[in-house]
Formats: sequence, C-alpha cells, structure tokens
Amino acid sequence: MVPLSFGGHAFQATAEGALYWPARGALLVADLHLEKGSWYAARGQMLPPYDSLATLSALTALVERTAAREMWCLGDSFHDVGGCDRLPDDAQRMLRSLTGDLAWTWITGNHDPAILDRCGGEVADEMVVDGVVLRHEAAAAESRPEMSGHFHPKLRLRVRGRSVARRCYVATGTKLILPAFGALTGGLDVTHPAIRQAVGGAAQALVPVEDRLLRFPVAA
Repeated sequence: MVPLSFGGHAFQATAEGALYWPARGALLVADLHLEKGSWYAARGQMLPPYDSLATLSALTALVERTAAREMWCLGDSFHDVGGCDRLPDDAQRMLRSLTGDLAWTWITGNHDPAILDRCGGEVADEMVVDGVVLRHEAAAAESRPEMSGHFHPKLRLRVRGRSVARRCYVATGTKLILPAFGALTGGLDVTHPAIRQAVGGAAQALVPVEDRLLRFPVAA
C-alpha cells in the first residue's frame, strides 16, 4: 500500500484498487460486480462461474491484511438486482461473515439500485463521511471532496513497444474515482470523454507500484 492524500485525509492505495483509511480503520472499494458471470451465462455467454468467490476472497484477504473495521462499497457491488440471490452458498457465507464482522455500508449504483437482501450491511444512496462525499458516479457540479467508482478507469501505455493496461485511480483536487475491484470487470480508458466530463477537466491517473504512487497527467 502507498500513501495517497485526498480531501485533507491520509489514505493508502492498494494495487488491487482499494483505499484504506487508517484514521477510521476503513476500506473503500468500488464496482465489485458480484455474479456478473452468472448474469452473462443466463444470456448464453458462458464465463467461468468463479468471479464472486475470487472477488470476495481478495476482499477478505485485504480485510485481514489491514485489520479494517469499516467497509464502504461505492456502488455496483452486484451486477444486477438479482445478483445477491444467485450467490453460491460458499460465497454467500463468506460475504455474510464479512458484513457481520465490519461496519458495512453499500452505496447503491446503476446496476444494483434496489436489492433488499445484500447479505447484511446498511444501504445508502450516498454518504458524507468526515467531509468526503461517497457516491457511485461522480457529479461534475460537486465542489466538496468526492469519491466514486462507476467508470472502471484504466491507464493504457506503450512500454518497450508493447501496449500495457493497468487499473488506476483518477484524481483532481476534489475528485477521486476508484478503479473496479471486481475480478470480472473491464475498464474505460482514462482519456475517455465521459471520465473527463465527470471530473471537470484535467486530472491525474494514479497507479500504485510497490512503495510508490506513479502519476500520469490526463489532458483536459
């Protein structure tokens, strides 16, 4: 994990795409998209059915590594409103264990706006935590420090003649978009007009690497 300052607070960014908030003992993640594989399978596109287990295993390991006490999920935690009901038994047990052990808050997203049973935890459309707005999709007009997800940002570079893509954070002085944490999620290039419009102009793509945070300008 590497240090990342935002909104007057100290965070630690992980290569998996999560943020740890030491002052609160909190983890923040976005876009888990649990049961995305089964959603596609029901429509004839057969994908490996292990995405939820892989995502929840990675999340469990991160909780153990940080000894987190809180979890904030910034929307699209399930791929659709029926995703929670389709969780395999072992994945559901893993999730209920997590939500039972932590102060857990689900922020709703465009994929999961109305799920009654989320295997525990509290549900909110958005929250303000210690002056930081937590929501699923960035609001261009928001002037307060704001964290969100939704876009699954990725940075694509040419390195030694090869194209390399890495999940990344997108940051301005008042906005921070988290990458997708889910095991079965694609990504939107950080230069895409939708991301630039959401953050309101020039930004930086942030990539945690070992003990450093690499910063790449994203032109307006």
